[in-house]
Amino acid sequence: MNTHKKTDIRWDVDTVVSELRILRNKSLASRQRQGRPPKLPSRKALLSILEGLSAALFPNRLSSGELSDESIDYFVGHTLDAALRDLFEQMRRECRFKAEQQGRFDIDCGQQAAIINRKFAAQLPAIRALLDTDLIAAYEGDPAATSLDEVLVCYPGMTAITYHRIAHALHLLGAPLVARMIAEISHSVTGIDIHPGATIGASFFIDHGTGVVIGETAVIGKHVRLYQAVTLGAKRFPKDDSGALVKGNARHPIIEDDVVIYAGATVLGRITLGKGASIGGNVWLTHDVAPGSVITQSQAQNESPEKG
Repeated sequence: MNTHKKTDIRWDVDTVVSELRILRNKSLASRQRQGRPPKLPSRKALLSILEGLSAALFPNRLSSGELSDESIDYFVGHTLDAALRDLFEQMRRECRFKAEQQGRFDIDCGQQAAIINRKFAAQLPAIRALLDTDLIAAYEGDPAATSLDEVLVCYPGMTAITYHRIAHALHLLGAPLVARMIAEISHSVTGIDIHPGATIGASFFIDHGTGVVIGETAVIGKHVRLYQAVTLGAKRFPKDDSGALVKGNARHPIIEDDVVIYAGATVLGRITLGKGASIGGNVWLTHDVAPGSVITQSQAQNESPEKG
């Protein structure tokens, strides 16, 4: 005879659902919302959109099948149209969300999303041209790279800059939430955190990449190379009279052309690293650096901000 007690597999879900509803309604009331809030853009949808856009930009390497000379334009057109249709919906959601926050119910979010989408699509050839310079910079800057194709499909820095150039365009066009979500998808995939507001010039190369952080107002010139764990961050966070953080001020570094920043370096504040400067590994830097300078860890420790 079976003497084992029967396991109770009830989870009391109804009680949990009721308690979650109470908390949800309190949250809505605290934000003075009535009824259901509008849907936010979908992270899952944006990941699929990024894959589609990447395949349209580099169909011979990032598409899932074999393409002939006759079929490649059809594939690019079909893939791009599908990605842009889905992107339109995500930007329409962002618009509705922001309109609800602002109490603006007179905004035609479909029209606004369509305008942004059309302008973004027009920029894709320029984005592809910039990415070609990034590919070449990575191939020429890493002796371990055996081909441009290897860089494109294997290097996390290449994935990060691809997603960033897409996100940056959308950020400037007026879809900052979608852009930020794309940046966070990139961060999750690559370990590289680039705010979509950061301005990055041509021929940019992040080697290895894990732990790199580039802040919102950073400005990076051409032919710049970063190694893993580099931070281009803010030195301090000023507050207004009410104690809230001041947002939008220029607080991240300016990196001029041909600068190299080695692994673990931390560069903070609205300082300028002059053209051709080289910043050694693990340097902590909070002052301007003259063009062509070589800054080592011992030099950075011995120099005060006033001397910089």
